[in-house]
Amino acid sequence: MGKLMPPLCYFYLLHLIFITTFSVLMLVNSLTLDSDTQVLRLIKRAIDPNSVPVSSYLSTWDITSIELDGSGYKGFITPSIANLTELTIINLSKNHFRGPIPDTISELKKLTGLSLSGNFLTGNLPKRLTALKMLQSLDVSHNQLSGSIPPSISGLRSLTYLSMSNNGFTGRIPEISGLWQLRTLDLSRNNLYGRMPNVPLGLRKLMLSHNLLSGHLPALNKLKRLQLLDVSDYRLSGTNTRDIFTLPNFTELKFSINTFTTLEVVRFLGPETQLQVLDAEGNKLRGHLPLNLVTLPNLTSINLSYNQFLGVILGEFRAKVEACRILYLDHNFLQGKLPQEFILGPKTLRGSLSNNCLKCPENLPICFGGQKKISECGGQNDTSG
Repeated sequence: MGKLMPPLCYFYLLHLIFITTFSVLMLVNSLTLDSDTQVLRLIKRAIDPNSVPVSSYLSTWDITSIELDGSGYKGFITPSIANLTELTIINLSKNHFRGPIPDTISELKKLTGLSLSGNFLTGNLPKRLTALKMLQSLDVSHNQLSGSIPPSISGLRSLTYLSMSNNGFTGRIPEISGLWQLRTLDLSRNNLYGRMPNVPLGLRKLMLSHNLLSGHLPALNKLKRLQLLDVSDYRLSGTNTRDIFTLPNFTELKFSINTFTTLEVVRFLGPETQLQVLDAEGNKLRGHLPLNLVTLPNLTSINLSYNQFLGVILGEFRAKVEACRILYLDHNFLQGKLPQEFILGPKTLRGSLSNNCLKCPENLPICFGGQKKISECGGQNDTSG
């Protein structure tokens, strides 16, 4: 027992032989059938033995669950996996499996969790995936999958977690508002286009960043449980919706690298908002810094860099410096003398005021990078320290 365990593909087969040869009684959830043994042998043969480390093992491999440790196993997913009809969990994440997801996986009617993330899988999603009516978690992120997201995915009514990020999916996002149990939806970093879809009202995390989606940000005031929204690099334009700041559980808003022109923030005088992170970098936001940001008591991370904000930093906004951990206002057109709060403020503050039109001391870390030339500021301000 002191020796390192071999890979469980081998360990499991040795375990079966041990039972057969020595008739040792063991506590197991179900009997091991001959057909199951044959399937396990096929799965073993599908894994490149040269990719199996000597010290590696699988956390579980039984009739109801297959979970590989992320040791970089190479091979493909055999269609014969469908013969393990009692499977409820498949987790092959963080390995080097290649090829398509076999259509036969749709025959595993008891499956509740399917995680294939972090491999090199190609092709489309299985056509009959929606036959998995008990599926609660589906993660195929970080692969090389392609094709469109089938509209029939809305039939997976038990889903609470859906991640298809970092693939090559194309087309429009289908109607998914009927997935009423869905709590997390991550479709970021694909080639999806069109407008932002209607989403389930119970959603808590919505990540659609780095796609080709366009249009305006729709009203989200009905998503009372929403905690995180990431629509960065999304080709959105116009004005952000004011209502999003009133959501009671909202903590993170990220809409960097879009073409928004106006940032409207509701003034909070009553119940506190939970918003902690605001990232609006790389838009076309204009005018003065929105003063209502100071009424968001939990806001500790602000990134408004690479926009077109102008004017002086008013006294009301200075008070936010002491509460912030992260404050990026660089690459705007802010002007005037740097407020003392930035000079004497907390040393833990991380951020930048560079490339503005401020009188910003060059020895101050938050000013590193210098200021714009007078000609770039329209002669508004002397930028010398």
